[in-house]
Amino acid sequence: MPATARPPERRAFVRRYRAELGWVAFALANYAVMIAVPEFETIPFHFVWISLTLLYGFRVWQGPATLAVLVFVMTATTVAIGLDAFHGIDPWTELFEVPLMAAMFLAMVWHARRRVEAQRAAEDHAERRRSLLARQERFVQDASHELRTPMTIARGHLELLRTQLGPTAELEVALDELSRIDVITDRLLLLAHAEQPGFVRRVALELEPLLEDMFMRWSEVAPRTWRLGALAPGQLLADPERLRVAIDSLLENAVKYSAPGAVIELSARREDAGIAIEVRDEGPGVPPTALSRIFDRFARADAARTGSAGGVGLGLAIVDAIIKAHDGRCSVVSMPGETTFSLHLPHFTLDAASAAAAPATMPAADEWPIESVAPVSG
Repeated sequence: MPATARPPERRAFVRRYRAELGWVAFALANYAVMIAVPEFETIPFHFVWISLTLLYGFRVWQGPATLAVLVFVMTATTVAIGLDAFHGIDPWTELFEVPLMAAMFLAMVWHARRRVEAQRAAEDHAERRRSLLARQERFVQDASHELRTPMTIARGHLELLRTQLGPTAELEVALDELSRIDVITDRLLLLAHAEQPGFVRRVALELEPLLEDMFMRWSEVAPRTWRLGALAPGQLLADPERLRVAIDSLLENAVKYSAPGAVIELSARREDAGIAIEVRDEGPGVPPTALSRIFDRFARADAARTGSAGGVGLGLAIVDAIIKAHDGRCSVVSMPGETTFSLHLPHFTLDAASAAAAPATMPAADEWPIESVAPVSG
């Protein structure tokens, strides 16, 4: 190897092992004091062992290297204390300090190795999770892409048959099922992107106009008794499109599981940590055994809630993913004949004028409702 290559290698070696080299210099200096001034050997003796223990806390060496260092330090300190005991400066019982300090060092070795193994296990688990999520996302994207082409072709042929033969029950069922697969595909793609950076892009939006607009839109298309409850005027830091998707999913869920003419209420109330957007419906309710898993993917309750609706259990999972991406949480309270879903969102600021004029307690929703009854035939 050329001589010109050695200085950079030496510098790299020094940078890599600067902690060990510093400890060697410190230990040799203390050992020299132990030999030169045996009357004060206690302090440098402990300095050597304590510094070694601290060093190992930061540098976990391999087993052979650790054993070699331990044997060397035990031998050197035993020789120094043994010479002093031989000359009558210290009693022979001072030699018992060497195995005691070695035991302290071995305890640090045990704890440090447990820490390293736990850290390695956590890193392996995180890496497997990242790999699993990446493969899951690729699978969902590939599967969704591959499904779209045959579905588009099948829909084209079915619509052509409907044009030629006229609408039939069989064709309508087939087209309806294809539309349902389209919805499932879109929702799977959305869930696949839910844990990716940039899934939500937050802006300051006025919450009250957003909820009023969604209320008016749904009240015109679904035959239910719609009520707009109390709304807290203010700004919410959120992604407006994602938030619309979440609230739309709750309203769709309320329509799906309630009878024509049943009450569906949309409201928003202040909380200490932000705002709670609530959707209440007069459906059959959710069984208590299903409440803990209702926001899981493909989770479904029992036939009372899902049998006639044909859901696949992705709508509420999407709601949960969107709200969690906003640092919020979802909750549900249900009893026979009434279910309330709540979206708890932080980063809400009450309007200054409203905050000054607002009473200590917001009015209850049923004290000032705006009611809209959509025609059943709609």
